[in-house]
Amino acid sequence: LLSELRARPARVVVLAASACETARILLNSKSSRFPQGLANTSGTVGKYLTDTTGTDVAGYIPAMVDHIPHNEDGVGGAHLYMPWWVDNKTLDFPRGYHIEIWGGTYAPSYGFMGGIQGYPPGGGYGRQLKADYRKYYGATIGFSGRGEMIPNADSYCELDPRVVDQWGIPVLRFHWKWSDYEYNQVKHMQETFRQLVTAMGGEVWSPMPKKEDGYGIAAGGRIIHELGCVRMGDKPATSVLNGHCQAWDVKNLFVTDGGPFVSQADKNPTWTILALSMRTSAYIADAMKKGEI
Repeated sequence: LLSELRARPARVVVLAASACETARILLNSKSSRFPQGLANTSGTVGKYLTDTTGTDVAGYIPAMVDHIPHNEDGVGGAHLYMPWWVDNKTLDFPRGYHIEIWGGTYAPSYGFMGGIQGYPPGGGYGRQLKADYRKYYGATIGFSGRGEMIPNADSYCELDPRVVDQWGIPVLRFHWKWSDYEYNQVKHMQETFRQLVTAMGGEVWSPMPKKEDGYGIAAGGRIIHELGCVRMGDKPATSVLNGHCQAWDVKNLFVTDGGPFVSQADKNPTWTILALSMRTSAYIADAMKKGEI
């Protein structure tokens, strides 16, 4: 890797380093014209960082014991999908979440089933242990909730004043806060998944997470759907980009990753990132033909 600084002129620059890293590049690109970082006269670069909310529940389903064995080697996660189904007017949080369902008899690995000692026989040795594995493997169904976070001003990244990377460039420091909206949403996930397991005649062996434990909400960043930090908008004072993912302050600078997002849907963001990239590319090509950039 090169350690010296090099410059390259360009008619158009497109940043697509991922939401947080794009923000880091902009924040580190300071000058007399942009003392807060490139394209950051609004002060919103790094702000309104979001991630998908998430929690999980697994249950033991006695009706699935002694199932007929199938060769499922090579099969990945089931990833069956259940979309949002409730009217939020009846709830104590806005937006919703989807459910991903998992289980099955994929090729086992170390630690599979969470330990045979948790099942009715309580573990054992020899032939009986092998028979128990065959009997109970596949009798667990899990539910993962993935929901929408409402952006808030307390979730953001900034340049760390003390820590730098191997080239001496400041890295990011993160600040995170879930609101009651997210906690209430995850509580609903936990209650719903436990009801589903009960309706299947099963048992959940883990206790319901308490309020002081955030109802089991995954830590910010764990679901790795980071969005925001370089958001688009209709006003230069409150956003970094316009509706074409073009920087308000620098007309030949565009961002085409998760940075322009202004909200965090419960869906995986990759396809939307690709769609916005195609849309922005078409705009750039048209603007270059017209001599606008």
